[in-house]
Amino acid sequence: MYLDLFKLHDLPFRLSPDPQYLYLSRNHSRAKAYMESTIWFTDGFVVITGEIGSGKTTLIETFLRELEQDVVVAQVNQTQVSALEFLQSVLVQFGFQPFKMRKAELLATLNQFLIEQYAAGRKVLLIVDEAQNLSLRVLEEIRLLSGVETSREKVLRIILAGQPELNDKLDSRELVQLAQRIRLRFHLTALSQDDTQHYILHRLEVAGAAGRELFAPDTFPEIYRYTGGTPRLVNTLCDTAMMGAYAGDRPAVTREDVLHAVEELQWTEYASRTHRELRAPGAGERGAERALERTGSRRSDVILAHVLLSMDGNALSEMPLRPGRVIIGRTSDNDIQVDSRFVSRHHCQVVTTPESSVIEDLNSTNGMTVRGKRVRRHVLADGDVVALGQHMLTYRDERVARES
Repeated sequence: MYLDLFKLHDLPFRLSPDPQYLYLSRNHSRAKAYMESTIWFTDGFVVITGEIGSGKTTLIETFLRELEQDVVVAQVNQTQVSALEFLQSVLVQFGFQPFKMRKAELLATLNQFLIEQYAAGRKVLLIVDEAQNLSLRVLEEIRLLSGVETSREKVLRIILAGQPELNDKLDSRELVQLAQRIRLRFHLTALSQDDTQHYILHRLEVAGAAGRELFAPDTFPEIYRYTGGTPRLVNTLCDTAMMGAYAGDRPAVTREDVLHAVEELQWTEYASRTHRELRAPGAGERGAERALERTGSRRSDVILAHVLLSMDGNALSEMPLRPGRVIIGRTSDNDIQVDSRFVSRHHCQVVTTPESSVIEDLNSTNGMTVRGKRVRRHVLADGDVVALGQHMLTYRDERVARES
């Protein structure tokens, strides 16, 4: 990669949420303060919303890292579940094995656990990410959980985080009682043009820039012009521009590198793209369309390869690879979702070009292996099998079939 050329010790624009890279804009600071308030106030929910890629998950990870040891946390990320499955997920986070329990047992176990933690002087926090996917029934179940109390106060603190659709759901007529329990709501907006520049410089500094000018001053307006200040899009564009500078053996990114990266990604100006144009309308090609959400690009129709996700020999899903980037991880905002506790939120990515496909680890907890050897980056060959915990990702290169 380009680390040696730019004299960096880490990749500055990874897509995975890393608290050490968090840039606290005014809006991000306020959202974090609202999260922190849940530790001291138990009266009601805190709701944080933001568009895809706005930095919600990174904020949550930073907030969790800074919690005191007397806070017991359940973090639920898989939200397309029934009410029963949701209760089971919460109890699993608290260390129980609840899969044979009926609903009454689940509720009794959870209530007893909350009261015991309160008696022991510990605070209990429930964080639900991707909460816009929760059904009305599950949201009502969460409201009922929030009512568990002692003679003095409520014992469960709750943060709901999600995309803007979460607000629409919370304002529905069916959830009036829950909406009345919301103490604080905050919408995380995109970065301003100045904040976008500071965000880029901050990430470069954390990665080891040491004050060196790695992006020319005239690159920042162009980056903002094509990303609108959305952190995930900023990361994608900056990383691609740095790759372009690396290919040209330039120790700093120029405006031309940025514009060439925009062309490579097939982006248009951010202002010309509507919110709906960046969202996945259908389930049939959910993963491929979500790649558009991240990049705002026009998808190429050329299929260069396929990846097949399986577990215990059973095929779970298959996805075609076109030129671009595919993110693989545990949560539903990934292009390929792997529902497993052994897989990180954003575990790895596959970058496909007309010449090859490369799989890269995104600082995951458990990593990935190829032929029994743990790898951080691997150029995929036809037939390669990449192990992600208990799941297998098999790569099939269509270019090989065409050449034979």
